[in-house]
Amino acid sequence: MNFVVLTIFPEMFNPFWEHGIIRRAIDRNKIRVSAIDIRDFAEGKHRVTDDRPYGGGCGMVMKPEPLGAAIREATQKAPLSKKILLTPQGRRFDSSVAHELSSSEGLIFICGRYEGVDERICLDFIDDEISIGDYVLTGGELAAMVIIDAVTRLIPGILGGRESAEKDSFSGGILEYAQYTRPRSFEGHDVPEILLSGDHKKIENWRLETSLIRTFLKRPDLFENRALSKQEIEILKKWCVDIERIIHNQSLYGPGALSGGQ
Repeated sequence: MNFVVLTIFPEMFNPFWEHGIIRRAIDRNKIRVSAIDIRDFAEGKHRVTDDRPYGGGCGMVMKPEPLGAAIREATQKAPLSKKILLTPQGRRFDSSVAHELSSSEGLIFICGRYEGVDERICLDFIDDEISIGDYVLTGGELAAMVIIDAVTRLIPGILGGRESAEKDSFSGGILEYAQYTRPRSFEGHDVPEILLSGDHKKIENWRLETSLIRTFLKRPDLFENRALSKQEIEILKKWCVDIERIIHNQSLYGPGALSGGQ
């Protein structure tokens, strides 16, 4: 896959290319990366890429001429790539969008700055608009790195194990199960015995239940639009039975029952 980033700060991406999974993907020829300086397409001695907005207002707006020229240059380098503007107005980036983008031939990221880009760029040069969250960054560069990282790890042959990406949090619509490594005991907390049992079926069931517990406690919203498997439904039914038993016992022996008896 080909990643091309359009930015006024291309030097920000050099460290990003040189470490971790991204570096590994580059070395294995799984991805190609480049950053284009938008200022190279700006006219004048000072290579200005922004100007005051028509109609007044605070801040500056990125000019359409250098942006349009930079996008055309990037499209020539990666003609089948999808052109993405990183903007708060875009659709929310999540795991499903990452999987969608991972099937693309390539991605061209337009990193806005200041108050945004001239609207005519959005109308004629952009295939998609994406936001990584409901907050404001000073530019799209960090958002581009986030998306590149998330998409790259979905490319076959990048992660250590074949199923690594499939087992990650959100890949199945729920959070990942709890993880443990050596030592067996750490500051009074032991590794769950079931993980030491060697019984792979029981470990698999424990991991699924752990995933459901963590999702329910930390991100219950993830259950709202997700179809549950038969096994997951059985686990939730078991929880209901256990919770009902606890409530029943409390009604018989708890503080409320005691005060009622007095």
